[in-house]
Amino acid sequence: MSSSLTCTKLTILTITGVTIQIIGLSLFVYGFFPVKPALSGVSGAESFRALSCTPVPNQTDSDLPPHNLKSLYEELSGIAPFDRLVLMVIDGLPAEFVLANGMAIGYHAKAAPPTVTMPRLKAMVSGASQFLKIGWKMVMFGDETWLKLFPGLFTRHDGVGSFFAKDTVQVDQNVSRHLGDELSRDDWDLMVSLCYYILMAPKLLEMDKVVKMIHTSVIADQENGQGQTLLVVVSDHGMTYNSNHGGSSFEGTGSLSLFIGLRNHVSDYALYTLNRVYQTLILVTQVDIAPTLALLFGVPIPKNNVGVLLSGTFGSFTDDQQLKALELNSWQLLRLLQAQLPGLSCENSLCDGFSDDQGFRINKCSGNIENTICCLYLKATMLHSSWRLKDVSRSYSREDYSGIVAAYYEFLKTASEWLSLRVTDKPVNLLAFGLAAMMLSCPILLSLIFSFYKEVYNTNMQQCFDSKYSMHTWSLDETFVLGVILILVVSMGSSSMVEEEHYIWHFVTSTLNMLLLRKMMQSLLVEASRSLFRLYKGNKKIAFQMCSIFVLIISGRTLRGWHQGGVNWTYLPDISKWLEKAGSNHVKSIQPVSGLLMRKISLVVGFSFLMFGLLVLQHIQKYQNNIFVSSNYNATLLLQIIFAGLGIATIGNFVAYPWLIPICAYLFCWCLLQLLLQQPINALPMLLLFVQILASLIYASNGGVHHKQWVEIATLYYLGMAGHFVLGNSNTLATIDVAGAFIGMSSYSTLLSGILMFIITYASPSFFLLSIVMYISVDTSYLVIPQKADSEHLLKNMLAFPCLVPLGVNSIILTAYTIVLLLMRNHLFVWSVFSPK
Repeated sequence: MSSSLTCTKLTILTITGVTIQIIGLSLFVYGFFPVKPALSGVSGAESFRALSCTPVPNQTDSDLPPHNLKSLYEELSGIAPFDRLVLMVIDGLPAEFVLANGMAIGYHAKAAPPTVTMPRLKAMVSGASQFLKIGWKMVMFGDETWLKLFPGLFTRHDGVGSFFAKDTVQVDQNVSRHLGDELSRDDWDLMVSLCYYILMAPKLLEMDKVVKMIHTSVIADQENGQGQTLLVVVSDHGMTYNSNHGGSSFEGTGSLSLFIGLRNHVSDYALYTLNRVYQTLILVTQVDIAPTLALLFGVPIPKNNVGVLLSGTFGSFTDDQQLKALELNSWQLLRLLQAQLPGLSCENSLCDGFSDDQGFRINKCSGNIENTICCLYLKATMLHSSWRLKDVSRSYSREDYSGIVAAYYEFLKTASEWLSLRVTDKPVNLLAFGLAAMMLSCPILLSLIFSFYKEVYNTNMQQCFDSKYSMHTWSLDETFVLGVILILVVSMGSSSMVEEEHYIWHFVTSTLNMLLLRKMMQSLLVEASRSLFRLYKGNKKIAFQMCSIFVLIISGRTLRGWHQGGVNWTYLPDISKWLEKAGSNHVKSIQPVSGLLMRKISLVVGFSFLMFGLLVLQHIQKYQNNIFVSSNYNATLLLQIIFAGLGIATIGNFVAYPWLIPICAYLFCWCLLQLLLQQPINALPMLLLFVQILASLIYASNGGVHHKQWVEIATLYYLGMAGHFVLGNSNTLATIDVAGAFIGMSSYSTLLSGILMFIITYASPSFFLLSIVMYISVDTSYLVIPQKADSEHLLKNMLAFPCLVPLGVNSIILTAYTIVLLLMRNHLFVWSVFSPK
């Protein structure tokens, strides 16, 4: 039978639609997450000079030897710098876990998402090359992340790979075993150490001892006249209540910045305040650390840094030095502003001259951003210039001094906030082109689905079914399957529904299961009314369907209560918390039980998978709770054997038994991988997801003509999305299991880690998409083979809906969400809620 929609035409149009969608998505993402404009080069001596009214010849300091360059910077800055710096970074330490006394100043430094180590370190020490330029000798101990970030920077180092989550003991040993020796040496200027607090109480006590050791040595050096050493204790990010990070929650972004040795005289009131919990610490941003450290040590502020000097860190300096530091910070931000606002020329107003009291007549700055910034800058500059010209004693002008500081900080904070928000500016043309391409791909895929639906159900099916079972009639479950798409599209406009999307999917799957049960009961009544003999003859299929539905309902309810997902109510009790509270033995016992049941269910795939299933169970029992597993050669080797063996067994079975592999091998191989990679608490959910797939396929294979193929495939797609949240995932970066991405790896690989992270994060959607392959092999009730049908027709009927339905549903959701993102681009929660999804 000839058809207007041939297999070749269907394939070409499908690939075209998907390609256009990928291009559109790429353009939209590139426009929505633009790279911020940056100044080229490295800051030099020009950073210490004002923006001149008359052009001056370009002067370079790159040819100066380090010692002379250091002296030049000190002379130009006019600030007495410290001699040495000890920078101690504690990974994941929340600000509320630290109490400071009068010997230190503490800050609650808000970290920008994503709250993971590498970008947070870049934010804090973006100008580290300045220390190398002035001849500083630097040492590092604890973690090789610093070696990757600054290769060739350290004269001595001892680092271990931090990508293994359980290498914290070895990393911290690298710090503690070198400290005593390094603190007694005088051949370094900067010492960097990175430690972990992951083991909670024992680690906090250990970090206390490390800080005490360093502080005692610093005090001794200062008393012996060996120079001024500053100890800075920071954390790269905080931790959520369930010990995750990566997102933008208040707990995850709550990092610490603690400056010890500034010799500030802290009042009793300040001492009381600093001893409170982190809510009362001074709130700053993490990017403020880089300019503060730069000026404390007399080096230029990094050109593209948008930070503001931390108030209080210059309290031991003279008034002139403090105002000079604020002035230098203002010059640096003004240069960065001029690069992004070409029409900004605030210094021209200064060149025209001003009277002594002109600065005091500037009361309120308003207007566009250029006018506001220039007004604030001129106000601070004029007040500062007036301060310099006063003949009266500076000791009688504290009010004037406070006014200058306030004016500088008003300008600095306004400029910093604008520059930070500048990163979010999005080219509308690029977004429009991307959205247009996606809107073009969506009707292409949907038209293919409708065309194929019309061809199958309006032509072929009429040859097989009488009017009583006509497929033209829309049933309630079919209407609901389409209504789910509308529900999802509407919910995307609400930030709360995006955060708590799991509720939608649990409602969808539960309701769909009940509708399928209702439809089965209706068909049962119809059969009973027509012929009791036919009902008796088909009771076996009905029993299978009945059992399948109840399995779906019971397993779905169990999975629903496993993790209290989302963002706002993760603290509520659930099954996983109950098991973890009961003890690790209970969690550990679930894994072998789940693995054995999967193995029993999938025994048909043969001895090869049975053997690798046993190896998986052996690894779980022997190594999974071992904190030294990442450095254990035998454990890593066993994992690599399992990975390689599963791949070889899958390919081998496919070559040897091509008719057998679609039945169960894909799913069983995927389950074994997930048992290795997922958190132990997710072992039983993986088993239940496997059971749901089998129950769905049993229901579909016994449904006969009462169910349409596209409905069954959409049902599998919805179950997969619900399972995504069942495994503890959410629309925040904080729930991504980074640790699992390095299981079985003896060295770091971005590609392999990315693949493993993808497998872990999208375990359930991928699981159910793989199940469609199995669905095709077990459900042939939808096939109507004409007498003259060829292989092309058969192939099209088998693969059209399984390919088009997931693509079509995803295309609608993706296109709708890009429209939502475009409308919400200036929303308060665009970076914390909408963008992560």
